Amino acid sequence: MVLGTYKEVVAARSTDKQIQKIAQDGGIVSALFCYALDEKLIDGAVVAGPTEELWKPAPTVAMTAEEVLAAAGTKYTFSPNVWMLKKAARQYGLEKIGTVAIPCQLMGIRKMQSYPFGVRFLADKIALTVGIFCMENFPFASLQTFISEKMGIDPSLVEKMDIGKGKFWAYTADDVYTLPLKETHGYEQNGCKVCLDYVAELADVSTGSVGTPDGWSTVLTRTDAGETIFKAAVDAGVIETKAMDDVKPGLGMLEKLATDKKTKAMKVIDDRKAMGLPVPYKASSEKEDPLANV
Repeated sequence: MVLGTYKEVVAARSTDKQIQKIAQDGGIVSALFCYALDEKLIDGAVVAGPTEELWKPAPTVAMTAEEVLAAAGTKYTFSPNVWMLKKAARQYGLEKIGTVAIPCQLMGIRKMQSYPFGVRFLADKIALTVGIFCMENFPFASLQTFISEKMGIDPSLVEKMDIGKGKFWAYTADDVYTLPLKETHGYEQNGCKVCLDYVAELADVSTGSVGTPDGWSTVLTRTDAGETIFKAAVDAGVIETKAMDDVKPGLGMLEKLATDKKTKAMKVIDDRKAMGLPVPYKASSEKEDPLANV
């Protein structure tokens, strides 16, 4: 399945006006973590928090709704949230940990839970993983470079960033700037070129903007834990949903992008294998499922 295993897929958004105002798209990550904290379903969440350098995130343990909201919004550069999980358990004493992660980070988390050598105290404390759709991620220096050089904007003036409709978007207080995504190629992390997972297939709940209109998010519940928390949030009125058949562009767009990422990455993997170079997956495009052993 190109979207991985899931129980249900819906269009969704937070019903909280404050979250709608500051969060990316439908604000699903913020809404779920705020609800889970309020209901004591998690003790804290590892999120990509702000730093003194604008748009350069750092992993942060959020233990209140206010701290979750302070980290709201997508940052298109890497935040090593997995590194903070150990600290959340040992130094913060959290017994039920939530975290937001991109697909490559989720692979590490699930491997750690499958083979918890040296981290047995942590593996069973991860209560909720929320995965973000991710086509590619940019080193911070690269992000600054194409914003300043290609878009002609002082990065310190950017108030929000987004990717959609084949473009990279940057919003300032006075204007909106766009850059065709093809002009960002070459700036992404090198590992993104061999990643086959667009939709965070290993998360409890996966979410992103593709497939739904502005202000909404596509949400896939994948595990029992993810389904339970998401449905509880919906029942509590924290999140509202619509059937994917009732929104545009719909699930077909998500399936197309997920397929495109797998196809392009598999070509790079096969090319590297042909040259005798190391590859991250023991797989070929013809016979094996690249994520089967992840």
